[in-house]
Amino acid sequence: MQRPRLARAAPLVNAGRHSVKVIASTLRKGNVVEKDGRLYVILFAENIHPGKGTPVTQLDMRRITDGVKVSERYRTTEQVERAFVEDREHTFLYSDSEGFHFMNPENYEQIAVPKDVVGDAAPYLQEGMAVMLSAHNGVPLTIELPQRVTLEVAETEPVLKGQTASSSYKPATLSNGVRTTVPPHIAAGTRVVVMTADGAYVERAKD
Repeated sequence: MQRPRLARAAPLVNAGRHSVKVIASTLRKGNVVEKDGRLYVILFAENIHPGKGTPVTQLDMRRITDGVKVSERYRTTEQVERAFVEDREHTFLYSDSEGFHFMNPENYEQIAVPKDVVGDAAPYLQEGMAVMLSAHNGVPLTIELPQRVTLEVAETEPVLKGQTASSSYKPATLSNGVRTTVPPHIAAGTRVVVMTADGAYVERAKD
């Protein structure tokens, strides 16, 4: 099966500068910001527009140096220092006690990514899978998986006579241990396509 390919992003460079000021409302998950001389990677970003009052941007962030998580609110038009991050496609190799190991397919250099950086993406990693790895000064920050992946249903309720695809979904456990819901006609051993963001069922695999 041909593995999904991700668009390759060019390294971010700007005449030797390492950061730029941007307004808070433009920040997204995976961006890196500088605050009080320290770097933080954004885990979640949301622009909030209350009926009354000033619109704000809510940021949940992880401090790169020690992994401490913090939450901050900025006015949506407030300027924030955004650090430049290099995005490159890497291939997943394997995992061990040191973390998750990836290889740059262009120069074959390998990098170990800590488990807390991979986070909820870990169960979906498959040998040979292409991911987008974001790093700042060689320090891995986030990984982006393909949107969809094919997995086998390891366990689910048996198919009952008379059930159709229009019936309500039933719980199932995938081969990577993630729990999801599938149509009633899907049996254990069936290969299905799911979203890597939340494990949601998409369709029965065509392979």
